[in-house]
Amino acid sequence: MYSRMLIPLDGSKLAEQVLPYARSLAKALTIPIELLKVVDADALALLTDPEQGRYIDTLLADSRQSSKAYLEGIARSFQGSHVQCLVENGKAEEAIIEKAASDKDTLILMATHGRSGIQRWLLGSVADKVLHESTNHMFLIRATDQGQTEGEATLNKVIVPLDGSPLAEKVLPYVVELAKQMQLGVVFMRAYALPSSVTGEDYAFYSADFLNQLEAEARDYLAETVREVKEKGVENVTSVVNLGYGAEEIITLGRKTSDNFITMCTHGRSGINRWVWGSVTERVVRHSGDPVLIIGAS
Repeated sequence: MYSRMLIPLDGSKLAEQVLPYARSLAKALTIPIELLKVVDADALALLTDPEQGRYIDTLLADSRQSSKAYLEGIARSFQGSHVQCLVENGKAEEAIIEKAASDKDTLILMATHGRSGIQRWLLGSVADKVLHESTNHMFLIRATDQGQTEGEATLNKVIVPLDGSPLAEKVLPYVVELAKQMQLGVVFMRAYALPSSVTGEDYAFYSADFLNQLEAEARDYLAETVREVKEKGVENVTSVVNLGYGAEEIITLGRKTSDNFITMCTHGRSGINRWVWGSVTERVVRHSGDPVLIIGAS
């Protein structure tokens, strides 16, 4: 399924909060790891002072050396895994996308909002650019001031939101494989609601029977999905149907479910009662406290 994990780091503790999840995934999936740090010459140029003899080539050499030493220290925390440390020159997002693109089965792991110092990335914007431009799958976590960088994260369940469209269902083969390899419980969820364009004045035109029909359709759809996934050898599979709108219900379910991550497919959309997945995925990534595995629907 995945041939390697690419983990970009900027040297900040916030960016390193992806590491507990990376260690957990590395152990379960038994795939090699590439740690990547990017040295931006344009940022370094701001520090050059020819009168003091600090030329850009000297700063670049020093930065590459310290970056390699930093990554090697991180690599030692991955016990039993094959880890390669890479230092590249250029813009962070461009280097990440190019490195991952060399192998379509590379999984990118990143923390958002890791930043500190002129040499470090505003990972919110870097992760956002990679998310929009890379065709590789991404595992994103939202860093916080209290987040951990040591040890391994516990991952027991995967929450899989579906909107009923074939595009959104492209996550299913990956969910099945991950559930088997990581011994995960699978929770399928679907939200149903009146179209967001409906105002208070229009509600009178929609009967309770109409909402009941939407709920029944959602439950039947998920029941069939659960049956199909169980037939593929995944035992612990459940489903949740909630009245509400996509992103809000996904985030709420994530908060109620411990030790989970959310798996979503971007750009799956069809029908008036289905979600616009590009925007839903972004809102979940930005506001959920749970990790999100993002699979692009091509």
